[in-house]
Amino acid sequence: MWWRPWLPACLAWGCVAALCGSRGLCPAPNASRPEPGQCPRRRAAELCAWALSSDSLLDPFPVDVIQENYVRNVRNCIFSVVYPTPFKSRVRLVAVSKEVLENVLDLDISVKGSSDFLEFISGGKVIFGSVPLAHRYGGHQFGSWAGQLGDGRAHLIGVYTNRHGERWELQLKGSGKTPYSRNGDGRAVLRSSVREFLCSEAMHHLGIPTSRAASLVVSDDDVWRDQFYNGNIKKERGAIVLRLAKSWFRIGSLEILAHSGELDLLRRLLDFIIQEHFPSIAMNDSNRYLEFFSTVVSETANLISLWMSVGFAHGVCNTDNFSLLSITIDYGPFGFMDSYDPNFVPNTSDDERRYKIGNQASVGLFNLSKLLQALKPLLDPRQKQLASQILEGYGEHYHSRFTELFKTKLGLLGSNENDNYLIAFLLKIMEDTKADFTMTFRELSEITADQLKELHIPEEFWALQDLGKHKLFSEWVTMYLLRLNSNNGDSDAKRRTRMATVNPRYILRNWMAESAVQKANLNDFSEVQLLEQVLQHPFQRQEAAERAGYSLRPPAWAKHLKVSCSS
Repeated sequence: MWWRPWLPACLAWGCVAALCGSRGLCPAPNASRPEPGQCPRRRAAELCAWALSSDSLLDPFPVDVIQENYVRNVRNCIFSVVYPTPFKSRVRLVAVSKEVLENVLDLDISVKGSSDFLEFISGGKVIFGSVPLAHRYGGHQFGSWAGQLGDGRAHLIGVYTNRHGERWELQLKGSGKTPYSRNGDGRAVLRSSVREFLCSEAMHHLGIPTSRAASLVVSDDDVWRDQFYNGNIKKERGAIVLRLAKSWFRIGSLEILAHSGELDLLRRLLDFIIQEHFPSIAMNDSNRYLEFFSTVVSETANLISLWMSVGFAHGVCNTDNFSLLSITIDYGPFGFMDSYDPNFVPNTSDDERRYKIGNQASVGLFNLSKLLQALKPLLDPRQKQLASQILEGYGEHYHSRFTELFKTKLGLLGSNENDNYLIAFLLKIMEDTKADFTMTFRELSEITADQLKELHIPEEFWALQDLGKHKLFSEWVTMYLLRLNSNNGDSDAKRRTRMATVNPRYILRNWMAESAVQKANLNDFSEVQLLEQVLQHPFQRQEAAERAGYSLRPPAWAKHLKVSCSS
């Protein structure tokens, strides 16, 4: 096939081959050589001892028959083969995730110092066995069908199976134009790339299903952006994130096929997704699509509940940004709440506040209804009726999981008929006093029951001091302490220890990311690297984080920061 380019035999064992015919990097003749896409026996210190493969994505599906890279309407395929466009200027390494490199990709951290690694993660070299792909998908954006969307500035550069048997799809974001770029330039800017790199890793360490980020590079290539869509176009710097996910398929992956009437391909893709990623579902089960839908419904409810438990607003909950594996993907104008506000909207371009944090559960239901619409051509009348019933159960799934998570955040054991009221009461007081969401729960994890009972709140517990200004705070404290007393076999020390493991002290606040971006624009990457390290341990007090003020009241200027969709 034309997309399997011939390369010299010496490159056939996972060596790095540069585009445009520059030299490959081959191991010694007697070196251990992994099969494409398989892990080396130990962490690789050089890229030539490491390999990717695209076969598992190419073999099952037809590929876009047009080889040229230009924007067009694409049909009858899942992927287009298209190579990254290297930067023209010098590329600098901003940061890497040591954990992702070593524990996910089986690469020794020392590899980050090589020029070959820098070229690879910036789109200048392609690992043999990899055929770079851009994925075709559609989606509903802000409630309306948007037609063909697709990977407009991302290249899926291969699949890697590590020593733990985990299968990961690697993708470069910001790596150039594809047939799906529409009116875009195929690039991402440093500002948004820093945010995605940091938040991907922060969410993982908060225990929330997410894509991961391995590296971030920046160039001196000019990229022009109207950050707030107000006509003020500014020059920014191009950047690329190497990000990973178990799968990049999203609701829009199925929608585009259903809308185009490509039902055979829809069935093939759905069967592939189930076989690869839903092992509990038998492929010979005539109800497998129903089982798949049921799983996605419950897992989506779980994911959004987890978002809410840490005050996270995705910002652009379109169906093309909702993973079929129910992981958090496509970090754009996201935000973590400072003050608790159910109307919090991180995306300044969301004028109708469709994706405000308090509406995320409802948006999840809307997106799942669009998934069901895409599945219906493959379901018989009985299965359609059952699927509708499954969808109706989404609200109960969400409410149950939300309650469970917030009970855990409050250290409650067992069950009590007043638990929902206790949670709602606290959130209302937090809303009225504009108390900090993260630190309210964290400080409840640290303050003793005796201090609460006496309403003696130390000065260091600044979020609780704000909460304490509410006239009903003492009433809530009385209810809370009474409920804690019903925890069988519990103690105050156990309660605080337990709560400290689920209530983070550090999150990626908008002002923290902005500070790191401003320094990175001056080629000072120290704060990006510091934040990446701090956010690996969000539940543990850290001296470096305390010195940086990451647990203190956000600075006054943070209230005026804006987040934009332009990235």
